[in-house]
Amino acid sequence: MDRLERLVNLVVALLDTRRPLTREELRERVGGYSDDEEAFRRNFERDKELLRDMGVPLLAEPLDPLVPDGAVGYRVPKDLYQLEDPGLDEEELMALSLAGSAVALEGPGQAAVTSALRKLAGASANAGGSIARPEGQGAALADLPVGETVAALFAGVAARQAVSFTYNGERRVVDPYRLSYRQGRWYLAGYDHARGAERLFRADRAGPPVATEGPPGAFELPDEVAGGPPPPWRLGDDEEVVALVRVDPGYSEWAERVAGQGAVVERGTSGTYLELRVTNREAFRGFVLGFLEHAEVVGPPELREEMVEWLRTVAAGAPEVLR
Repeated sequence: MDRLERLVNLVVALLDTRRPLTREELRERVGGYSDDEEAFRRNFERDKELLRDMGVPLLAEPLDPLVPDGAVGYRVPKDLYQLEDPGLDEEELMALSLAGSAVALEGPGQAAVTSALRKLAGASANAGGSIARPEGQGAALADLPVGETVAALFAGVAARQAVSFTYNGERRVVDPYRLSYRQGRWYLAGYDHARGAERLFRADRAGPPVATEGPPGAFELPDEVAGGPPPPWRLGDDEEVVALVRVDPGYSEWAERVAGQGAVVERGTSGTYLELRVTNREAFRGFVLGFLEHAEVVGPPELREEMVEWLRTVAAGAPEVLR
């Protein structure tokens, strides 16, 4: 029996048990281990470490001290290993499979993220695809860096489990909604418990340790999360400001599609009014300018004045803006 077969048998044994199993019990059920006691212990420890590196939640639990060699037992809780059906339709499953096969994840957290992707793809009853790259497909279309921080955040997103980390000198506890990759950086969108509102975090600024907290499935995803990655005006470190923008009627449909239905606060003959939470003012200005004279920053006053001054600078042909 090769090591891969032994690992598969080990996972099956750890899942298919109602109580923690001792090392000797696993030795008998799994097979493939050496008869030499020292070699068995060494190989078993390596197998445990590898499974945990792959994202398998292998637990070691104290047992009745009267059980021979039973100080510690091992098991993999199904509720931690198997995700609930995320309700992906056939097209979404196909897109997830394509993304997993077309993108190569690099770094120390690659195994954990890949494991979470496989669980997501396999959680729906009609999952017909696989995250593994199809045979003969060739090289990946893109390489994404994945460190320990991203792996921990991805685990929280996949399991709907709170994560904690240090950010701007403060300890944060966040319900992670979504990870996005834009312009060479990972961003986490989630509900910040301390702020009582959704916030966006740059993953490379989330200080260690980054860890999951509490039980899996602890929160429900808001409806708007399914709409895709955060818009550009949310991907920044500027102090958050809520902008009110009016878009002319002929352009309202496109504006609502980009900003999302949740951003609409009023529709009328004068146009559609949108509320946008802005943390990247440069991207926000680009969004508004894309409508030319058919969009107006209504408020707040300081943001409106900032937009006016920026447009004056552009009109004057300032090289630092037009370069």
